[in-house]
Amino acid sequence: MIFELIRLQWLKSFRSTSFAKSAAVTGLLIFLAILLLSYVLMAGLLLANIIDKLAEGQDPIFVVNSSLIYFFLGEFMYRYFIQKLPVIELESLLHLPIGKRKIMNILLGRSFFSPLNIIALLLFLPFGISKVAEAHGMLGLIGWIGTIVLLSWSLHWFMLWFKQKFEDSFIGLVVVFVVLILGGGLSYLGWFNMGELLAPLFIYSMTSLIPVIGFLGLCILTYFITYRFYLNNAYLEDLTEEEEVRFANQSVGFFSRFGDAGEMANLEWKLIIRHKKSRSYLMLSAFFLLYGLIFYTNPVYQDEGVSAIFIFVGIFITGIFMIQYGQLFLSWNSSNFDFFINRRNGIESLIRGKYLLFISISCLCFLLSVPYAYFGWKFLLIHFVTFIFNIGVLIHLLIYVALWKPKPMDLNKGAMFNYEGVGAAQFLIIIPLIVIPYAIYLPFALLINDYVGLAALGSVGLLGLIFSKKLININVKRVLNQRYEVSSSFRQEV
Repeated sequence: MIFELIRLQWLKSFRSTSFAKSAAVTGLLIFLAILLLSYVLMAGLLLANIIDKLAEGQDPIFVVNSSLIYFFLGEFMYRYFIQKLPVIELESLLHLPIGKRKIMNILLGRSFFSPLNIIALLLFLPFGISKVAEAHGMLGLIGWIGTIVLLSWSLHWFMLWFKQKFEDSFIGLVVVFVVLILGGGLSYLGWFNMGELLAPLFIYSMTSLIPVIGFLGLCILTYFITYRFYLNNAYLEDLTEEEEVRFANQSVGFFSRFGDAGEMANLEWKLIIRHKKSRSYLMLSAFFLLYGLIFYTNPVYQDEGVSAIFIFVGIFITGIFMIQYGQLFLSWNSSNFDFFINRRNGIESLIRGKYLLFISISCLCFLLSVPYAYFGWKFLLIHFVTFIFNIGVLIHLLIYVALWKPKPMDLNKGAMFNYEGVGAAQFLIIIPLIVIPYAIYLPFALLINDYVGLAALGSVGLLGLIFSKKLININVKRVLNQRYEVSSSFRQEV
């Protein structure tokens, strides 16, 4: 039965009209996985030397055990964003005369063969051989590395359950935020160190096999919970259960004041809420609002003036959604683009509606960034200036570049490692994002002072706002001129 399912999966991939493209993408991903795993192994081989230099005079084993909890919190995060669910394969197998229990075991077992599940082993086994085995013997090494690996594998099974049940929901978002806070916020604020609280557990695993036996039981338990959940919900209507319709159909009353453009902005907002990929971009935008904490609290950038790096940080924070979502400007509407072509003023209303949505969410991002004033009023000034520049100038430049040969995509697929809709234009967008703001800011900042540079940047953004109608018309006319070419490319198979 296992070989039969493997044969069916192979035939499905081989007979696909996009087999060559899928094979190329798979080959690239395999190469990247091998490259990243080699970096992890190299880090594992050098871990002991790194600890000796960073924590000179301290016991390296205690330092690693005190930091392991942060590794697992980080593993929770990257598994949440990267680890894939086996639901799509399930949809293609339920109609076959095969028992659901066998399908579940095979799908869950296949999901286990992932590069993510050997990261912990590659990273900590070399350190365990060089340090733990020397201090506690082979039995201590087995107990210690077994505890780490089994906890990592337990996270694998837990994440399959967690993502299927809570992904893209408010509960899931709250849990991820809590993990972020536990991972760095509490230690940064000095409230308590989670690593030191849980270090005795990993230290005990080097002298006793009780922890490894306990985590083996946890691994089996999480597999059983995931298996039962998938088995009990092994129906298409359950595994593809829609979000609460009332929330998905909720309109933003503010947009209704802007006529057809406001109507299109409301439709675009509903598109974002209803579909997996667009919701992922919205959630990531919320996470990236914390980007400033990396730089604004770094002593390297603490001076009396305005560090040049803060300009990029301000543009990123106040325009993150516009940058992420706007780079695929028309690809979001690839499945219904013909509808806008056949509607009177449909294209113009669509473009203006997107502008309205981008500006509104950028305004919200700016308001949410106001608490950065806690680190200094200059950060609020930087955010205000970059916000004006974003909605006055950068938004038009990003959309102009994004309109170059847009590609179709499936909205229901996740955002991580999904390259549908991505072309050369999405890589070129980085040029206006970095080059143009600094081309305006730096000459004034270097010749006069930093605040004159900010004034110049804000003035250019203000001019963009004054002439916004003419700038919007440029992109509207561009879409109208190439609407049939774009419509034809959207009909191609993704």
